[in-house]
Amino acid sequence: MSDTTPDGLRVARPHSVGANGRPIRKDEIEVTDRGLYVESWMPERRSRRRPLLFVHGELTGSWVWERYLSYFASRGWEGHALNLRNHYWSQTADMAATDFETYVEDVVSVMQRLGPNTVSVGHGMGGLLILKAAERYPVGAIVLLDSELPRDLRPPVRPHELREIPDVYGRDHIGWETLPEMLQRENRDLTIDDVIRLQHLFGQKPHESGLAKREILEGIAIDRARLAGVPILVVGAGLDGTSAATGASRLADWLGGTYEPFGAHSHYGLIIGEQSFQQVAEGVRAFLETHRL
Repeated sequence: MSDTTPDGLRVARPHSVGANGRPIRKDEIEVTDRGLYVESWMPERRSRRRPLLFVHGELTGSWVWERYLSYFASRGWEGHALNLRNHYWSQTADMAATDFETYVEDVVSVMQRLGPNTVSVGHGMGGLLILKAAERYPVGAIVLLDSELPRDLRPPVRPHELREIPDVYGRDHIGWETLPEMLQRENRDLTIDDVIRLQHLFGQKPHESGLAKREILEGIAIDRARLAGVPILVVGAGLDGTSAATGASRLADWLGGTYEPFGAHSHYGLIIGEQSFQQVAEGVRAFLETHRL
């Protein structure tokens, strides 16, 4: 491991090249009191663009943002991808006792490290986490990619749905313990290589909090008044009329944000698809440039 500076920023790794050929460098941030590891991709030259904080969803980690980190770093944005506790390179934790609030505190701790002008980008559960965290710490903007919905937009949960969630769960619980070819047919914007990589990095052992999942289904309250004036982009996956697209559209209206649908994209194709991520990244980039972020 490389040495760290007093503020927790590690010595930069060797330079690499982004998707458009521009050099980037990779740094690391550790929030030692919470055992969190943040993967950072930086443009070779610092710019006035706002830093981006990427927050993953269930079972994933900073690895799911690799293509976004490269895309934005090579265009002048520094990107920081958090690993929630017990995910990827962050320290292990007791998932049976880890609740949604603990994850929120993880996100807030990194927001505080990066500063109040950070643009927060969340996928799935990560979208709901940044909404809750932004109630407590100011952000420059919010980008929600196929986000979990807050309490006001969720249907009542049925008791058996809660009972079916184990205290700690893995990829089998979300339907990813099957043949790659079957998964690729269900997620047509992902290549077979994308699917195999996802399956591998989801891991074979359960490591996600069932307690946090149950709390999300029961409903997490979001105070919209605390987000007033914050530019918000809500991205939906799936064709109009599907539950994901309908939910994203309703979320954008509820938040007073901008809605952008991607009808040919799946939940994971929005961010990891080898052939599909760039269209979404360019939509996010257009939003950032429109708001001079």
